[in-house]
Amino acid sequence: MTTPAPDLTPAVRDRVHALTSEELPAYLYDLTALHDHLAAVRAALPERIELYYAAKANPEPEILAALRPYVDGYEVSSGGELAHVGKTVPGAPLAFGGPGKTPAEIAQALETGVERFHVESVHELHMLADLAARLAPERRIAVLARFNLPVDDGSLDGSSLAMGGRPTPFGLDPDQADEVVALLTDGRYPHLELRGVHAHLASGLEAPEQLAVAESIVSWAAALAERHRVPLSEVTVGGGMAVDYAHPERRFDWAAFGAGLARLADAHPDLTLRIEPGRALTAYCGWYATEVLDVKHSHGEEFAVVRGGTHHLRTPATKGHDQPCTVVPSDAPWPHPWPRSAAEGDRVTVTGQLCTPKDVLARAVPAPGLRAGDRVVFGIAGAYAWNISHHDFLMHPRPGFHFLGAEEADAAGEG
Repeated sequence: MTTPAPDLTPAVRDRVHALTSEELPAYLYDLTALHDHLAAVRAALPERIELYYAAKANPEPEILAALRPYVDGYEVSSGGELAHVGKTVPGAPLAFGGPGKTPAEIAQALETGVERFHVESVHELHMLADLAARLAPERRIAVLARFNLPVDDGSLDGSSLAMGGRPTPFGLDPDQADEVVALLTDGRYPHLELRGVHAHLASGLEAPEQLAVAESIVSWAAALAERHRVPLSEVTVGGGMAVDYAHPERRFDWAAFGAGLARLADAHPDLTLRIEPGRALTAYCGWYATEVLDVKHSHGEEFAVVRGGTHHLRTPATKGHDQPCTVVPSDAPWPHPWPRSAAEGDRVTVTGQLCTPKDVLARAVPAPGLRAGDRVVFGIAGAYAWNISHHDFLMHPRPGFHFLGAEEADAAGEG
């Protein structure tokens, strides 16, 4: 059964009512709500913990700018993200991660002064060293070696998406650690500096599991430094804080996570610890609003076909869940001479306009009496939603974008 979305903020509800049919579907971002959430997250984290935003979660310029007062930097994973984020928030520290970096992307990052590189393979390390010697000979480039570390305590078992702890294309195997440390410390590559270790092992973890993973990563990095007698000053423990689409009222426990990170930082006073969340920072500030075009009856079930679909909001298809939603009944008179199609039962499956049975946004939505012309607003759509969707399939119009509360949010950020 689909869970109702979190309550619409007043700004979002007002805009949903104000939009015409022709202005739907639309993404609505409440920047005031985003600033409130970011302030709470930042307050829960110790001062020594650096917070980088994973730009892949939502790279809208207005979102990136709203984040700037609260984050220490941004993590980018392509040349396109590098150029976009650099232009949108000029001067912000950037970390360049992701597998499969091309020589052109690495050259671009070097030329634009990227703060640090998350190196994912020995080949990539050689390529970075060669390009750094030619393009940035006056600089020492900070390297964090990304490792795919095993985690044996079961803390990854609840992960909805694992990037480590098992065979994946991400990061270096731990048995390559000695080779990588040697390459970065024996004088072979004087333009590179081993700054520390990076590991992002999973997404969808709650605070206790996130802390267990962070402790495992830091302990492994500390042991590596001691074994090789090399100083490490930074450890990035990744992101992946849980966002529960089935239970939107449940939020990641930032207070408990922050307290645990404080203990971990106190145990390793020479290390700067860094986290790189994405989804958990922006998901709750976004909604996807649309309109019911038709209500259809098929083999004992009822379907509401809405404007748009998974080509705008691919998250439910990608994660295999029902996107939480709220029905906003329309008070506009029915403009046609024929009867208004409406649901006869209590539950409706909401689908989009695509010619595929996979274009399902939510199943078994409790919506008795749902009618054509009513509006459906999908919550938790502020991350991995529009930007991961297959926009041009069937060439339907793109949605509108509305950033609400921008003036109030800007004032809060400046304060």
